[in-house]
Amino acid sequence: MPSVEQLQKFIALNPREPFPRYGLALELKNQQRSAEALEVFAALQADHPAYVPQYLHHANMLQAVGRTADARAVVEAGIAAATKAGDGHARGELEGLLASL
Repeated sequence: MPSVEQLQKFIALNPREPFPRYGLALELKNQQRSAEALEVFAALQADHPAYVPQYLHHANMLQAVGRTADARAVVEAGIAAATKAGDGHARGELEGLLASL
């Protein structure tokens, strides 16, 4: 995985692309920089709500830091996005997470 700095440079060059932001959030998560990762996930969701892959990881992080109500809201938004995109697999994963919250 590219470094945080590399991802930030790529984001600066391609600000309308959701994937580099998603990669940045995951890299920050992997580095256990939860607050920063959650900020990136929140911005990603605000700017690219149709980008379905983000929702599961975002909600899992929120749940891990004890923000269950926020996790539930992210999951519900993700289910709506997955339904709209016709992504049954992602929807099923999100519904499973919702049932466990």
